[in-house]
Amino acid sequence: MDEKLISLIIPVYNEEERISRTLEKVLDFFQRNNFRYEIVVVDDGSTDNTLAELERFPNDINVISYQPNRGKGAAVRKGMLSARGEIRVFSDADLSTPIYEIIKLIDKINLGADICIGSRALDPSLIKLHQPFYREFMGKTFNKFVKALVMKGIDDTQCGFKAFTAKAAELIFSKAKIDGFSFDVEILYLAKKLGLRIEQVPVEWYNDRRTKVHPIRDSIEMFLELFRIRKLHSNTLSADESIKLDSDKNQS
Repeated sequence: MDEKLISLIIPVYNEEERISRTLEKVLDFFQRNNFRYEIVVVDDGSTDNTLAELERFPNDINVISYQPNRGKGAAVRKGMLSARGEIRVFSDADLSTPIYEIIKLIDKINLGADICIGSRALDPSLIKLHQPFYREFMGKTFNKFVKALVMKGIDDTQCGFKAFTAKAAELIFSKAKIDGFSFDVEILYLAKKLGLRIEQVPVEWYNDRRTKVHPIRDSIEMFLELFRIRKLHSNTLSADESIKLDSDKNQS
């Protein structure tokens, strides 16, 4: 399908029940469509038999594993910076967004986007299996706080299906610091600050009731992390500022 090397990063934590099926679907899709690919699975301190399940695919995946559990943001960051692909995509382990939707992301990258993110907000009809009403309400409320406290312009920061050019991935994730679930907001904030081109595409989405996101504990933590993002990156240079600084250095 695509001549560029595609890296798919899958963060996992205690995914023994579904990771094998996920990998089978991904491998089947990539092989049937003649992708050049690598799959990087980052085991974020699992305490169940996730690693044993991953050992079933010794020739098909690259496994990064560490202890203790650090959070989804840390796992995605590790995978993105370890990947070799010219296009790097991360996907949730439950494939809530089916793997075939990756073509939409890749097409946008090939047309010049630095980043392309899957969105459930652009076409709600593509949400084939909804979350419970209270989770949808909490998600919409979180996005309102994102717009008020961090940045505007993106209606679904949390969909776990995003693609980056290699350059964008290395630039953003080398600066990212949030280990928890708000890392999506941080990387998009950094992308905007660095002047990168972000595209959004509507994607199919199916809720998986076995989500790892706790509706109370994790929501509070995500909210608090929003206050940290601007503070953490107050000294991060914009793309224009970086270019000017490099130019000044060369002239001196």
